[in-house]
Amino acid sequence: MRSGFYSYPNTQRIVYGVPFVQALAQEVQTVDAQRVFVLASGSLTRHTDVVDQLRGVLGTRCVGVFSDMPAHTPRTAVVKAAHEALNARADLILTLGGGSITDAGKMLTLCMSNAIDSPEDLDRLATRVHADGRVERPEFNAPSVPSTVISTTLSAGEFSALAGCTDTTKGHKENFLHPKASPRTVILDPALTVHTPEWLWLSTGLRAVDHAVEDLCSVNTHPMSEATSFQALRLLGRGLRAVKKDPSDLNARLDCQLGAWMSIIGSSAGVHKGASHGIGHVLGGTAGVPHGYTSCVMLPHVMRYNHSVNAEQQKRVSEALGEPNKPACDLLAELVAELGLPSTLREVGVPADMLDLIAHNAMHDRLIHTNPRKIHGPQDVRSILDAAW
Repeated sequence: MRSGFYSYPNTQRIVYGVPFVQALAQEVQTVDAQRVFVLASGSLTRHTDVVDQLRGVLGTRCVGVFSDMPAHTPRTAVVKAAHEALNARADLILTLGGGSITDAGKMLTLCMSNAIDSPEDLDRLATRVHADGRVERPEFNAPSVPSTVISTTLSAGEFSALAGCTDTTKGHKENFLHPKASPRTVILDPALTVHTPEWLWLSTGLRAVDHAVEDLCSVNTHPMSEATSFQALRLLGRGLRAVKKDPSDLNARLDCQLGAWMSIIGSSAGVHKGASHGIGHVLGGTAGVPHGYTSCVMLPHVMRYNHSVNAEQQKRVSEALGEPNKPACDLLAELVAELGLPSTLREVGVPADMLDLIAHNAMHDRLIHTNPRKIHGPQDVRSILDAAW
């Protein structure tokens, strides 16, 4: 008999299809925030009036804006922003941007409640994954300051308590997890996403597809995420194509946002993802490849690698994408091509002489060790990388 449990995430509200200024005004009143510290996308700050609109809503409640967070959320920038938020006596962290900004918001709340004074201090909070798959999660304080996310991409980190942060001295992206670290409120305004560059919107959409696919094909599927992942693929499959055809289609953009939300439910259910995510983390931290591009390149090849052990589950992916008689790996590769996204490691700037290092570092990512087809060592990772190069 099938058995298990489902833990609802700490997030209390998800507001969708509402203009962000309206949703934010209501949120600030609801939580009675008096000192809001903002983490904003640099491109939105420089090239749009969105941050000015945000300041207009917050008024004197805005006690600071940090807009210098690089991709992949490096430790140095996180600690610098956390110092500014502490000095401002922030009682709410508000993020406006994509996945790296969202991760940074979660990291700030952890830094502020755990006396993190330097990048090295984050060693105390980082999850450690050994090459044999053993995972060590340290215990530390829950965030004492809540966060709210206004998301502009589709990587779906806003729906998770997990944060990724890069140790640039080691060239390695690490996980930081506290169950209370998920944002209190998530705001999804499709109109705001028209400012997101097409490549970023579509590629992070593929990242959400990756979430749903690896959950459907997992070694420990869950009835909740089986349903939500299937619907996520339906929404994302049609929504991404529609936005590619007409970037002004706000209904399609909302389909994508809702699909990204549904794609991540498996994380709350404890569903293990696999090597596409595991290798993707390393491609980001070690080789600087954007989050979404890692999924575009790796997911079809990981599916081919795993097909011998989860062919029936992969058929569900094909069904969700509308072609049940076609191999899922081929459908995913076709979707990447149709959206005009990169499909090889060469295209995203990964040199051949880095593949061994990536394979070695991947063995220290926990999701390599939960891949449906067992990965015995760096040589197996290298075989997948070679197929993708």
